[in-house]
Amino acid sequence: MGIFDGLPVPPDKAYLREELSRIDESWAAARFDSLPHVVHILTSKDREAEARVLKEQSDVVEDVVDEVVQSYHSGFNKAIQNYSQHKPRKLPPDHGSIIQPFASDLAVIQRLWYRSVTLRHIISLLDQIEGIAKVPARIEKLIAEKQFYAAVQLHARSSLMLEREGLQTVGALQDVRSELTKLRGVVFYKILEDLHAHLYNKGEYSSVASSMYERDDELPTTIAVFTMSNSQSLSRRTRLMKGDKNSFADGSYKPGSIDGDSSFDGHDEDLYINDEATSDGHIASMRANGGDGNTKDIKIVSHQIPSWLSNSTPDEFIETIKKSDAPLHVKYLQTMVECLCMLGKVAAAGAIICQRLRPTIHDTITSKIKSHSELVNSSRSAFDQSAQTRGLHFVKGQLESYQLPKQKRQNGTLLAVSPVSPVMAPSGKAQAAAKELLDSILDTVVRIFENHVVVGELLELKTSQNVDFNTHGSLTTDLNWNLDSEASQVIGGYSIGFSLTVLQSECQQLICEILRATPEAASADASVQTARLASKAPSKGKKDGSEDGLTFAFRFTDATISIPNQGADLIRQGWSRKGQNVLQEGYGSAAVLPELGIYLAASVYRPVLQFTDKLASMLPKNYSQFGNDGLLAFVENFIKDHFLPAMFVDYRKGVQQAISSPAAFRPRAHTVAPYTTSIEKGRPVLQGLLAIDFLAKEVLGWAQAMPKFAGDLVKFVQTFLERTYERCRTSYMEAVLEKQSYMLIGRHDIEKLMRFDPASAYLPNSPGQSNMVNNASGAESVEIESELSELLFNLRPIKQENLIRDDNKLILLASLSDSLEYVADSIERLGKITSHSSNQGADKAKTLASFADDYRKLAIDCLKVLRVEMKLETIFHMQEMTNREYLEDQDAEEPDDFVIALTAQITRRDEEMAPFVAVVKQNYIFGGICSIAANASIKALADMKSINLFGVQQICRNSIALEQALAAIPSIDSKAVQQRLDHVRTYYELLNMPFEALLAFITEHENLFTPAEYANLLKANIPGREIPPDAQDRVSYILSH
Repeated sequence: MGIFDGLPVPPDKAYLREELSRIDESWAAARFDSLPHVVHILTSKDREAEARVLKEQSDVVEDVVDEVVQSYHSGFNKAIQNYSQHKPRKLPPDHGSIIQPFASDLAVIQRLWYRSVTLRHIISLLDQIEGIAKVPARIEKLIAEKQFYAAVQLHARSSLMLEREGLQTVGALQDVRSELTKLRGVVFYKILEDLHAHLYNKGEYSSVASSMYERDDELPTTIAVFTMSNSQSLSRRTRLMKGDKNSFADGSYKPGSIDGDSSFDGHDEDLYINDEATSDGHIASMRANGGDGNTKDIKIVSHQIPSWLSNSTPDEFIETIKKSDAPLHVKYLQTMVECLCMLGKVAAAGAIICQRLRPTIHDTITSKIKSHSELVNSSRSAFDQSAQTRGLHFVKGQLESYQLPKQKRQNGTLLAVSPVSPVMAPSGKAQAAAKELLDSILDTVVRIFENHVVVGELLELKTSQNVDFNTHGSLTTDLNWNLDSEASQVIGGYSIGFSLTVLQSECQQLICEILRATPEAASADASVQTARLASKAPSKGKKDGSEDGLTFAFRFTDATISIPNQGADLIRQGWSRKGQNVLQEGYGSAAVLPELGIYLAASVYRPVLQFTDKLASMLPKNYSQFGNDGLLAFVENFIKDHFLPAMFVDYRKGVQQAISSPAAFRPRAHTVAPYTTSIEKGRPVLQGLLAIDFLAKEVLGWAQAMPKFAGDLVKFVQTFLERTYERCRTSYMEAVLEKQSYMLIGRHDIEKLMRFDPASAYLPNSPGQSNMVNNASGAESVEIESELSELLFNLRPIKQENLIRDDNKLILLASLSDSLEYVADSIERLGKITSHSSNQGADKAKTLASFADDYRKLAIDCLKVLRVEMKLETIFHMQEMTNREYLEDQDAEEPDDFVIALTAQITRRDEEMAPFVAVVKQNYIFGGICSIAANASIKALADMKSINLFGVQQICRNSIALEQALAAIPSIDSKAVQQRLDHVRTYYELLNMPFEALLAFITEHENLFTPAEYANLLKANIPGREIPPDAQDRVSYILSH
């Protein structure tokens, strides 16, 4: 404060002296340096407040100056006036006598002044030389400590200092110049190696380890950063990483001018400055009210100087890094790129990165597969131990949802074999292993590409701002720079598009190895894909998009890039040599995957689709046109042109084998009784239809794995479902051709009655739908049944050749009906599943549902034929009662032969069909026998010649035998059978009554039988029974009143 003492400040303004004392004396220094004050304000939390304090201090100084001027103004005027009046009178008359001594000493003083200046300059040069001599050792130390940015700063300043006037001719510095030249190459390769390691997530600060370092509390500094939008044309990820505006990316770095002054008059310590002015920080978040009254989010983040910049001189770049919100590994990549720019080695670095990109990616994928293989092998030993205790089930592979039941394969009855093994099935182990492996590898590639996007965008951003990285003193190279030149040429051929192309190419090579794709097939796809990509229009921000455009080729051995400056020939030679080795070596995926082949394309599709989406989300806007091309296009073309045609051929053969063999539609000889609805428990579905269902599920499994191609696969399923339906129809027609039952169900009147028959409720129907059955009352049901029976009775006599006498055909119809119903239900479920895997699923599900309806209708026809056939069979046997004399001479002990034959046939067919149809279907097939037999027995009386008491007992014995046979069928209601056949026995027992007793019975039970049936009782020829002539009139009178 002493510098301000003695100022003439009046008492009434003593407060100015106090305010003046608060001003730092550095403002009054002889050499005022404004940079620290500017940096202080720019890095302050509240810049406006700091500016107001500065303004207040300025006002105080101006007030003090005003007081000084006011206090001394009048005195100065008087002194000057007095001096001008009296001084001339006091001047000596001889001016020469006064000037002469000064003139004689002027030359001496001038020589001494020049000598003083020279000595000061020499002293300064000696200090600088002493400091520069220590620079190589310091740079080596910084390199060893991986303080690359500090080393590059020190190298840049020292190199610029050596070019200054006065030091260029110092011979003692030649060794230092030589050392710095060598160190430039050393630090360049060290930086490049570290950048290379971090590009592939193998460095100390890679994204894998970033979370650990971000928790480090070394040198924390708390700075408030308000969230703001950024409209730069960068990728989304990089826009997030860039931090505040464009503070360091403007390419305005000038070597030797970090502190704003290019002079180096100070000591060597000026070249090595640490920023130790740090304070403890924390991470927090708060909400503040904006000026408009709305609540705004304010993000308080902990910003710190990264450890690799701890020894660097503070500059604009370091301040930007401190304020950046980017992850730690991104900050490190930004630092490495900045170092390359300062060294002027961008072109050489880009060329080397290009050279090493493909072999490094190849090694990364190979090592990933090896580590995955070791993990699989370590877990396989434990699996093998458990497999020994579980039997062959695990040795052959666990059964998945798309595989056939275990017992079917063990019995050896499967006729159609899938073209792929269970391991390669849509849900097989090979598919799961391939997807898991590819997901892991593509995730690693995505994280590598993130780093390449960061580095590529930084380099291209500096390129677009026309910053010459190679104009560094004596290290300048003759680079022809203009705005029309491609950025990739300036940075050694490296670009985001180039890295994207190589990454996808290597992934494509891996996929080809997994799929065992032939080079010819891949090359053919490559030519088509490359031609399509070449036709794309370049992005608006470029003069010509051919260089940075993604020309995705599948064989890179013939690829060359134009690399300016150093190492072009080396790069071309190294590229070609490495590329050939990579293509010949392979990746070793066979050691991980249980099986390789074209069918693994299904497990490749989804990982590649997700991989492409991730890459597209990371690409900058000017590369967005290439986001969905390349690898995904190759996989889709491969599936469309190679996989699907091969699959269709293989499955078409399987379908043909399944439906062409005679055994495909042959019911099983050994079945599990009783019937079960579970395939696993032995549901006897026909082998041909079981194989078709399996193949359909498997093909639709491929459709679920590849939704884009679901339409083609569903159409293919529809094709062989149609062929199978025709084969089933043929088998059905072979069983029923020219048979009366088949022709009857096609008659409109009979079909209508069967549709409204209550028994039709047992017919199969699609889930959620009901059969067309009316809620008929008991009387209406009897009427429908009687009408249907009457139509069938009118067909008498039934001829044996019009019936299906071969029980094997009946069993086939039963088995075919159940198998068709099983396939119909399966198709309907598959249609619903497929509808969720495609945008056009509704139409496809509708089409599959129509196939399900066709299969179900044929199954219903089989059941209808069986029901009508059993009714006709009953009529065929019962028609022997007509035109016969039942004049027996003894009590009946056995039923008639035709009844014995009918009951035996019913029992045999029930036992043979029971394993092939459900209980309700059995009820439908055999449920019509009782009513038709009862009606046939009652109607037979009208055609009998004569009957006696023993004849009535014989007919009753027949009905009892029939009742026992039908009651033995589990699916039939025995009470209903007993009631219907009791009705028959009651009817025939009326023949034993005298007329008057019969008349009394009719009076009491006039509705028990029809008038025609009562009339037939009177007409029956019974020896010894007397019937009055007016008997018919009396009965008619009773029934009519």
